[in-house]
Amino acid sequence: MKKVKIIAGISWAFLCLIMIIILFPGLNSFSVSVSKLPFMKLNPKYSGGEIAKQMITASCTLDIRKPVFNGFFKERNSGFVQLDWHGTIPETIKDSIDYDNDGNKDFCVLIDRKDSKTVLSPFNKKVKGVIISTPTSYGWAVRVGLDKN
Repeated sequence: MKKVKIIAGISWAFLCLIMIIILFPGLNSFSVSVSKLPFMKLNPKYSGGEIAKQMITASCTLDIRKPVFNGFFKERNSGFVQLDWHGTIPETIKDSIDYDNDGNKDFCVLIDRKDSKTVLSPFNKKVKGVIISTPTSYGWAVRVGLDKN
């Protein structure tokens, strides 16, 4: 019985080694095809969330994304809202933002692109401050910290 277990174990290890050698060259294409499945999505913490509203002007477009409060098991008490400017962006950006679509402006953001300086003026107690303000490949992005309650 001991010899049967040893032979079965060695055979299984050899089969697995052969499978790895056969599948290894195709792993890249396999991972790309799996990533295109409909249930595969980027976490909003990395993507900035879904676009909630767009403000289009003659030269640039402002995307206001949905607030993100996601955590590993449940929603967190603190999160952020991301703003993305696309197109031909002026040297100084000044916009009043209503991130929760309640009809009241929640904060005003002033960005000096030349000095990479961002000033936030909150009008809502849930707005905490600028998390990050940075140039991107498509324009400019700002994440503003929020409290849920």
